[in-house]
Amino acid sequence: MRVGAFVLAAQFPGQGQEEALHRAVRSAEVAEESGLDTVWLAEHHFVPYGVCPSAVTLAALVLGRTRRIRVGTAVSVLPTVHPVALGEQAALLHLTSGGRFSLGVGRGGPWVDLEVFGAGLDAYESGFPESLDLLLRWLRDSRVSAGGERFRFREVPVVPRPQELRCGEVPGPEVVVACTSPGGVRLAAERGLPMLLGMHSDDEEKADMVTLWRTHARAAGVAPELIAGAGHVAAGVAQIADRRAEAAETLVKAMPGWLKQGLDAHVTVDGRHRAMRDPVAYTEMLCGIHPVGPPRLAADRLAATAERTGITRFAMLVEGSGDVAATEENLRLIGAEVLPQLH
Repeated sequence: MRVGAFVLAAQFPGQGQEEALHRAVRSAEVAEESGLDTVWLAEHHFVPYGVCPSAVTLAALVLGRTRRIRVGTAVSVLPTVHPVALGEQAALLHLTSGGRFSLGVGRGGPWVDLEVFGAGLDAYESGFPESLDLLLRWLRDSRVSAGGERFRFREVPVVPRPQELRCGEVPGPEVVVACTSPGGVRLAAERGLPMLLGMHSDDEEKADMVTLWRTHARAAGVAPELIAGAGHVAAGVAQIADRRAEAAETLVKAMPGWLKQGLDAHVTVDGRHRAMRDPVAYTEMLCGIHPVGPPRLAADRLAATAERTGITRFAMLVEGSGDVAATEENLRLIGAEVLPQLH
Protein backbone atom coordinates (compact mmCIF):
# COMPACT_ATOMS: atom_id res chain seq x y z
CA MET A 1 0.00 0.00 0.00
CA ARG A 2 1.33 3.42 -0.99
CA VAL A 3 0.14 6.46 0.96
CA GLY A 4 0.84 9.96 -0.29
CA ALA A 5 -0.06 13.52 0.65
CA PHE A 6 -2.53 15.58 -1.40
CA VAL A 7 -1.47 19.23 -1.19
CA LEU A 8 -3.77 22.02 -2.41
CA ALA A 9 -1.94 25.10 -1.10
CA ALA A 10 -5.30 26.05 0.37
CA GLN A 11 -5.72 29.62 1.56
CA PHE A 12 -7.72 29.59 4.78
CA PRO A 13 -9.59 32.70 6.00
CA GLY A 14 -7.22 35.25 7.49
CA GLN A 15 -4.17 33.75 5.76
CA GLY A 16 -2.00 35.24 3.06
CA GLN A 17 -1.13 33.45 -0.14
CA GLU A 18 2.55 33.20 0.77
CA GLU A 19 1.58 31.36 3.96
CA ALA A 20 -0.49 28.87 1.98
CA LEU A 21 2.39 28.21 -0.42
CA HIS A 22 4.89 27.89 2.43
CA ARG A 23 2.66 25.28 4.05
CA ALA A 24 2.43 23.42 0.74
CA VAL A 25 6.21 23.21 0.36
CA ARG A 26 6.73 22.23 3.99
CA SER A 27 4.07 19.55 3.61
CA ALA A 28 6.01 18.02 0.75
CA GLU A 29 9.31 18.13 2.63
CA VAL A 30 7.83 16.61 5.80
CA ALA A 31 5.99 13.97 3.75
CA GLU A 32 9.35 12.71 2.54
CA GLU A 33 10.87 12.87 6.03
CA SER A 34 7.90 10.90 7.38
CA GLY A 35 8.18 8.06 4.87
CA LEU A 36 5.16 8.79 2.67
CA ASP A 37 5.27 7.52 -0.89
CA THR A 38 4.14 10.50 -2.96
CA VAL A 39 3.13 14.13 -2.75
CA TRP A 40 0.35 15.15 -5.15
CA LEU A 41 0.16 18.87 -5.97
CA ALA A 42 -3.07 20.58 -7.02
CA GLU A 43 -3.51 23.45 -9.46
CA HIS A 44 -6.12 26.22 -9.47
CA HIS A 45 -6.50 29.68 -10.99
CA PHE A 46 -7.90 32.89 -9.51
CA VAL A 47 -9.41 31.29 -6.36
CA PRO A 48 -8.24 30.86 -2.73
CA TYR A 49 -9.38 27.22 -2.83
CA GLY A 50 -5.79 26.63 -3.90
CA VAL A 51 -3.23 29.31 -4.71
CA CYS A 52 -0.83 27.19 -6.79
CA PRO A 53 -1.51 28.10 -10.46
CA SER A 54 1.04 25.67 -11.91
CA ALA A 55 1.41 22.23 -10.41
CA VAL A 56 4.36 21.36 -12.67
CA THR A 57 6.25 24.45 -11.53
CA LEU A 58 5.71 23.62 -7.87
CA ALA A 59 6.61 19.99 -8.63
CA ALA A 60 9.96 21.15 -10.02
CA LEU A 61 10.69 22.99 -6.77
CA VAL A 62 9.66 20.03 -4.63
CA LEU A 63 11.68 17.56 -6.70
CA GLY A 64 14.71 19.78 -6.19
CA ARG A 65 14.19 19.85 -2.43
CA THR A 66 13.63 16.09 -2.02
CA ARG A 67 15.58 12.96 -2.83
CA ARG A 68 13.27 9.95 -2.54
CA ILE A 69 9.59 10.82 -2.67
CA ARG A 70 7.59 10.70 -5.90
CA VAL A 71 5.99 14.01 -6.90
CA GLY A 72 2.84 14.21 -8.99
CA THR A 73 0.36 16.77 -10.26
CA ALA A 74 -3.24 16.35 -9.14
CA VAL A 75 -3.95 17.70 -11.53
CA SER A 76 -2.55 19.76 -14.36
CA VAL A 77 -5.63 21.21 -16.08
CA LEU A 78 -5.19 20.12 -19.69
CA PRO A 79 -7.79 22.33 -21.46
CA THR A 80 -5.97 25.52 -20.42
CA VAL A 81 -2.49 24.50 -21.64
CA HIS A 82 -0.94 23.28 -24.87
CA PRO A 83 -0.35 19.50 -24.58
CA VAL A 84 3.10 19.77 -26.15
CA ALA A 85 4.20 22.43 -23.67
CA LEU A 86 2.97 20.28 -20.80
CA GLY A 87 4.61 17.20 -22.34
CA GLU A 88 7.95 18.99 -22.59
CA GLN A 89 7.73 20.02 -18.93
CA ALA A 90 6.79 16.50 -17.86
CA ALA A 91 9.66 14.98 -19.84
CA LEU A 92 12.09 17.45 -18.30
CA LEU A 93 10.96 16.64 -14.76
CA HIS A 94 10.95 12.90 -15.47
CA LEU A 95 14.50 12.89 -16.78
CA THR A 96 16.08 15.29 -14.28
CA SER A 97 14.45 13.63 -11.25
CA GLY A 98 15.45 10.10 -12.17
CA GLY A 99 11.85 9.07 -12.83
CA ARG A 100 10.24 10.48 -9.67
CA PHE A 101 7.59 12.53 -11.48
CA SER A 102 3.96 11.54 -12.18
CA LEU A 103 1.76 13.64 -14.45
CA GLY A 104 -1.86 13.79 -13.37
CA VAL A 105 -4.19 15.55 -15.81
CA GLY A 106 -7.86 16.49 -15.77
CA ARG A 107 -10.56 18.50 -17.52
CA GLY A 108 -10.97 21.03 -14.73
CA GLY A 109 -14.26 22.91 -14.84
CA PRO A 110 -16.16 25.42 -17.01
CA TRP A 111 -14.40 28.26 -15.23
CA VAL A 112 -13.31 31.70 -16.38
CA ASP A 113 -9.82 30.17 -16.76
CA LEU A 114 -10.92 29.08 -20.24
CA GLU A 115 -11.55 32.72 -21.18
CA VAL A 116 -8.38 34.10 -19.64
CA PHE A 117 -6.11 31.56 -21.35
CA GLY A 118 -7.98 31.74 -24.65
CA ALA A 119 -8.91 28.08 -24.72
CA GLY A 120 -12.67 28.57 -24.98
CA LEU A 121 -15.49 26.43 -23.64
CA ASP A 122 -15.08 23.80 -26.38
CA ALA A 123 -11.66 22.88 -24.97
CA TYR A 124 -13.44 21.82 -21.77
CA GLU A 125 -16.61 20.33 -23.22
CA SER A 126 -15.24 18.35 -26.18
CA GLY A 127 -11.51 18.95 -26.60
CA PHE A 128 -10.09 16.87 -23.75
CA PRO A 129 -9.63 13.59 -25.72
CA GLU A 130 -7.68 15.35 -28.49
CA SER A 131 -5.45 17.10 -25.96
CA LEU A 132 -4.85 13.91 -23.99
CA ASP A 133 -3.95 11.87 -27.06
CA LEU A 134 -1.52 14.52 -28.29
CA LEU A 135 0.10 14.63 -24.84
CA LEU A 136 0.47 10.84 -24.77
CA ARG A 137 2.02 10.75 -28.24
CA TRP A 138 4.50 13.43 -27.18
CA LEU A 139 5.53 11.37 -24.16
CA ARG A 140 5.83 8.10 -26.10
CA ASP A 141 7.03 8.87 -29.64
CA SER A 142 10.24 10.38 -31.02
CA ARG A 143 8.57 12.63 -33.59
CA VAL A 144 5.06 14.10 -33.47
CA SER A 145 2.71 15.99 -35.76
CA ALA A 146 -0.91 17.00 -35.25
CA GLY A 147 -3.91 17.33 -37.58
CA GLY A 148 -6.84 17.58 -35.17
CA GLU A 149 -9.59 20.15 -34.74
CA ARG A 150 -7.72 22.16 -32.12
CA PHE A 151 -4.04 21.39 -32.74
CA ARG A 152 -2.36 21.36 -36.17
CA PHE A 153 1.37 21.43 -36.79
CA ARG A 154 4.05 19.79 -38.93
CA GLU A 155 6.14 16.90 -37.60
CA VAL A 156 8.75 17.95 -35.08
CA PRO A 157 11.24 15.98 -32.96
CA VAL A 158 10.54 15.36 -29.30
CA VAL A 159 13.29 17.03 -27.23
CA PRO A 160 14.08 15.89 -24.61
CA ARG A 161 12.84 12.35 -25.16
CA PRO A 162 11.45 10.94 -21.89
CA GLN A 163 11.89 7.37 -23.20
CA GLU A 164 15.63 7.63 -22.65
CA LEU A 165 14.96 6.94 -18.98
CA ARG A 166 12.98 3.73 -18.52
CA CYS A 167 11.07 3.35 -15.26
CA GLY A 168 8.80 0.31 -15.13
CA GLU A 169 6.96 -1.27 -18.04
CA VAL A 170 6.03 1.98 -19.80
CA PRO A 171 8.87 4.37 -20.74
CA GLY A 172 8.41 7.99 -19.83
CA PRO A 173 6.55 9.55 -16.92
CA GLU A 174 3.45 7.96 -15.47
CA VAL A 175 0.21 9.63 -16.62
CA VAL A 176 -2.88 9.54 -14.39
CA VAL A 177 -6.33 10.89 -15.33
CA ALA A 178 -8.73 12.49 -12.87
CA CYS A 179 -12.12 10.84 -13.38
CA THR A 180 -15.45 12.14 -12.07
CA SER A 181 -17.88 10.70 -14.62
CA PRO A 182 -18.48 7.49 -16.63
CA GLY A 183 -17.22 9.29 -19.72
CA GLY A 184 -13.95 10.12 -18.03
CA VAL A 185 -13.59 6.55 -16.81
CA ARG A 186 -14.03 5.23 -20.33
CA LEU A 187 -11.52 7.74 -21.72
CA ALA A 188 -8.86 6.63 -19.24
CA ALA A 189 -9.64 2.94 -19.60
CA GLU A 190 -9.43 2.85 -23.38
CA ARG A 191 -5.92 4.30 -23.11
CA GLY A 192 -4.91 2.03 -20.25
CA LEU A 193 -4.31 4.99 -17.94
CA PRO A 194 -4.87 4.79 -14.17
CA MET A 195 -7.53 6.97 -12.58
CA LEU A 196 -7.34 9.55 -9.81
CA LEU A 197 -10.66 9.37 -7.95
CA GLY A 198 -11.94 12.31 -5.90
CA MET A 199 -12.19 12.56 -2.15
CA HIS A 200 -15.95 13.16 -2.39
CA SER A 201 -16.49 9.52 -3.48
CA ASP A 202 -17.00 6.78 -0.90
CA ASP A 203 -15.72 3.22 -1.24
CA GLU A 204 -18.81 1.99 -3.08
CA GLU A 205 -18.59 4.74 -5.68
CA LYS A 206 -14.86 4.16 -6.16
CA ALA A 207 -15.38 0.40 -6.51
CA ASP A 208 -18.04 0.98 -9.17
CA MET A 209 -15.69 3.23 -11.13
CA VAL A 210 -12.88 0.67 -10.96
CA THR A 211 -15.26 -2.03 -12.21
CA LEU A 212 -16.39 0.21 -15.07
CA TRP A 213 -12.76 1.03 -15.92
CA ARG A 214 -11.89 -2.68 -16.14
CA THR A 215 -14.88 -3.34 -18.39
CA HIS A 216 -13.91 -0.60 -20.84
CA ALA A 217 -10.21 -1.52 -20.70
CA ARG A 218 -10.94 -5.14 -21.60
CA ALA A 219 -13.23 -4.06 -24.45
CA ALA A 220 -10.49 -1.78 -25.78
CA GLY A 221 -7.94 -4.62 -25.76
CA VAL A 222 -5.74 -3.26 -22.98
CA ALA A 223 -3.19 -5.87 -21.92
CA PRO A 224 -4.38 -7.97 -18.96
CA GLU A 225 -1.21 -7.22 -17.00
CA LEU A 226 -1.86 -3.48 -17.34
CA ILE A 227 -5.43 -3.92 -16.18
CA ALA A 228 -4.35 -5.96 -13.17
CA GLY A 229 -1.66 -3.45 -12.17
CA ALA A 230 -3.44 -0.25 -13.17
CA GLY A 231 -2.34 1.70 -10.09
CA HIS A 232 -5.45 3.82 -9.55
CA VAL A 233 -5.18 6.54 -6.90
CA ALA A 234 -7.88 7.34 -4.32
CA ALA A 235 -7.97 10.86 -2.90
CA GLY A 236 -9.18 11.42 0.65
CA VAL A 237 -8.65 13.30 3.88
CA ALA A 238 -6.39 12.18 6.73
CA GLN A 239 -6.34 13.79 10.16
CA ILE A 240 -4.76 11.92 13.07
CA ALA A 241 -5.49 12.47 16.77
CA ASP A 242 -5.87 10.38 19.92
CA ARG A 243 -9.67 10.47 19.59
CA ARG A 244 -11.86 10.52 16.51
CA ALA A 245 -13.91 13.43 17.90
CA GLU A 246 -10.74 15.48 18.34
CA ALA A 247 -9.58 14.86 14.77
CA ALA A 248 -13.01 15.64 13.33
CA GLU A 249 -13.31 18.81 15.42
CA THR A 250 -10.03 20.09 13.99
CA LEU A 251 -11.36 19.73 10.47
CA VAL A 252 -14.89 20.99 11.14
CA LYS A 253 -13.47 24.14 12.75
CA ALA A 254 -11.15 24.97 9.86
CA MET A 255 -12.27 23.43 6.57
CA PRO A 256 -15.76 24.98 6.10
CA GLY A 257 -14.36 28.52 6.10
CA TRP A 258 -11.77 27.57 3.49
CA LEU A 259 -14.31 25.65 1.40
CA LYS A 260 -16.84 28.49 1.42
CA GLN A 261 -14.46 31.25 0.40
CA GLY A 262 -12.69 28.98 -2.06
CA LEU A 263 -15.73 27.54 -3.81
CA ASP A 264 -17.68 30.81 -3.80
CA ALA A 265 -14.82 32.42 -5.75
CA HIS A 266 -15.27 30.11 -8.76
CA VAL A 267 -16.75 31.97 -11.76
CA THR A 268 -18.15 30.07 -14.74
CA VAL A 269 -17.04 31.16 -18.20
CA ASP A 270 -20.60 31.25 -19.59
CA GLY A 271 -22.60 32.33 -16.54
CA ARG A 272 -24.09 28.90 -15.90
CA HIS A 273 -25.23 28.19 -12.34
CA ARG A 274 -23.06 25.83 -10.33
CA ALA A 275 -24.53 24.37 -7.15
CA MET A 276 -21.92 24.27 -4.38
CA ARG A 277 -21.90 21.84 -1.48
CA ASP A 278 -22.74 22.98 2.03
CA PRO A 279 -19.26 23.40 3.54
CA VAL A 280 -20.06 22.05 7.02
CA ALA A 281 -22.04 19.06 5.75
CA TYR A 282 -19.32 18.29 3.20
CA THR A 283 -16.59 18.41 5.86
CA GLU A 284 -18.60 16.14 8.14
CA MET A 285 -19.16 13.71 5.27
CA LEU A 286 -15.42 13.60 4.54
CA CYS A 287 -14.70 12.91 8.21
CA GLY A 288 -17.10 10.00 8.09
CA ILE A 289 -15.63 8.16 5.10
CA HIS A 290 -11.90 8.85 5.39
CA PRO A 291 -9.04 8.19 7.87
CA VAL A 292 -9.97 10.78 10.49
CA GLY A 293 -9.21 9.70 14.06
CA PRO A 294 -6.69 7.55 15.94
CA PRO A 295 -3.91 5.78 14.01
CA ARG A 296 -5.57 2.37 14.30
CA LEU A 297 -8.83 3.68 12.87
CA ALA A 298 -6.97 5.45 10.07
CA ALA A 299 -5.07 2.30 9.14
CA ASP A 300 -8.24 0.22 9.23
CA ARG A 301 -10.06 2.65 6.95
CA LEU A 302 -7.27 2.67 4.39
CA ALA A 303 -7.12 -1.12 4.48
CA ALA A 304 -10.90 -1.36 4.12
CA THR A 305 -10.86 0.95 1.08
CA ALA A 306 -8.13 -1.14 -0.50
CA GLU A 307 -10.10 -4.34 0.11
CA ARG A 308 -13.39 -2.94 -1.21
CA THR A 309 -12.01 -1.16 -4.26
CA GLY A 310 -8.72 -2.84 -5.13
CA ILE A 311 -7.03 0.57 -4.92
CA THR A 312 -3.75 0.58 -3.01
CA ARG A 313 -2.49 4.10 -3.74
CA PHE A 314 -3.79 7.04 -1.72
CA ALA A 315 -3.52 10.82 -1.94
CA MET A 316 -4.56 12.17 1.45
CA LEU A 317 -5.37 15.81 2.13
CA VAL A 318 -3.25 16.56 5.20
CA GLU A 319 -3.59 20.35 5.53
CA GLY A 320 -7.21 20.39 6.70
CA SER A 321 -6.28 22.19 9.93
CA GLY A 322 -4.98 25.15 7.93
CA ASP A 323 -1.99 25.45 10.26
CA VAL A 324 1.62 24.80 9.24
CA ALA A 325 2.76 23.22 12.52
CA ALA A 326 -0.40 21.12 12.84
CA THR A 327 -0.03 19.91 9.26
CA GLU A 328 3.57 18.87 9.87
CA GLU A 329 2.53 17.01 13.03
CA ASN A 330 -0.28 15.31 11.14
CA LEU A 331 2.18 14.07 8.53
CA ARG A 332 4.60 12.81 11.16
CA LEU A 333 1.82 10.89 12.91
CA ILE A 334 0.80 9.30 9.62
CA GLY A 335 4.38 8.24 9.00
CA ALA A 336 5.17 7.05 12.52
CA GLU A 337 1.87 5.53 13.63
CA VAL A 338 -0.29 4.75 10.59
CA LEU A 339 2.09 3.50 7.91
CA PRO A 340 3.68 0.77 10.10
CA GLN A 341 0.24 -0.76 10.57
CA LEU A 342 -0.26 -1.08 6.81
CA HIS A 343 2.79 -3.26 6.09
